[in-house]
Amino acid sequence: MSRNVQAAERGRAAPLIDDDLEPLFAGFRGYSRILLGVSGGPDSTAMLLLARNWRYAQLEGPSFFVATVDHGLRSGSDTEAAAVGALCERIGLPHVVLPWRGPKPSTGIQEAARDERYGLLRAFARENGLEALALAHTLDDQAETVLFRLCRGSGIGGLGAMRPVSQRGGLAILRPFLTTPKARLVATLKASGTPFARDPSNEDPRFARPRLRALAPVLEEEGLDAERLALLARRAGRADAALEAATHRAQEELGLGPWSADTGIRLDAPGFFALPEEIGLRLLVRAVTACASEGPAELAKAERLFEALQGADAQGMRLRRTLAGAVVTLRQGSLSIATAPSRQAAVDSLAANSALPQALVLGKEGGDP
Repeated sequence: MSRNVQAAERGRAAPLIDDDLEPLFAGFRGYSRILLGVSGGPDSTAMLLLARNWRYAQLEGPSFFVATVDHGLRSGSDTEAAAVGALCERIGLPHVVLPWRGPKPSTGIQEAARDERYGLLRAFARENGLEALALAHTLDDQAETVLFRLCRGSGIGGLGAMRPVSQRGGLAILRPFLTTPKARLVATLKASGTPFARDPSNEDPRFARPRLRALAPVLEEEGLDAERLALLARRAGRADAALEAATHRAQEELGLGPWSADTGIRLDAPGFFALPEEIGLRLLVRAVTACASEGPAELAKAERLFEALQGADAQGMRLRRTLAGAVVTLRQGSLSIATAPSRQAAVDSLAANSALPQALVLGKEGGDP
């Protein structure tokens, strides 16, 4: 191993010092009340201590509140949450434990736990007038997210992975450590003698992320290390932002203005199909999502719908499809998107306008042809 490589490796595992804190937490100044999501693991524990040290050195700055979500998925999780509370009491920050109550799913448990964690943290922040939620995702987490989304065929927006600042449900999400290797956070805690918990599920090969984590040494030998994967995310995010801006301009140039699901959306078909494909696809996704009743439109399904619309337009045909609870109709040079009626409302409407008995419309006993 060359001296330069050895020096780089030492840098990746060097503890963070006071001079490192301002670049990490300068973005916190834009908020007055911030919730720190702290699980008790090394990353979030380091964020708790370092954010507090940074704030202590400022004359003015945000107030911090700390929350730990106890998923209750393994024994000892309540003890780990209590340990975070004890640390917060020692450094003078308020702390609350948010338990995940109710039944747990038998499959997709990590995804369900993540969604519940976000939900509990957002709800607590909203109820207590907090403006932002800080999470301790690291450079390593960013690299794993890029790999995870590559494996699932994500588009360029998905490959942008996590952003340092984003919005979710009206709450700012702050991630100060996206360019910081996890090893530096662990080294920081060890240097200060601060204990932290380790989640055994992070090493469980039944889950996708631990399997991807195990591939890291092999990928690094080929030059695909965490830094390069994170660089891909930054470049994809930059391109995605440019494409979103172009889509917004196209929406304005087509004279669409703000969209409302109440009135539906109508696009000039020739103008729409003259757009570059990526912009047209994004505009379609925006319109469908604005009218959707079944959640955001999936990219792969939106791509298939877009291709079908292109084909129908080229042949001068009419087309009607539904996606994510929105109905999309192409006819007479116009493309309209509206919220689809509920399934029961559609059945009731069919029954009301049909000469057939309702039992036959519903396919009930006695009505089968």
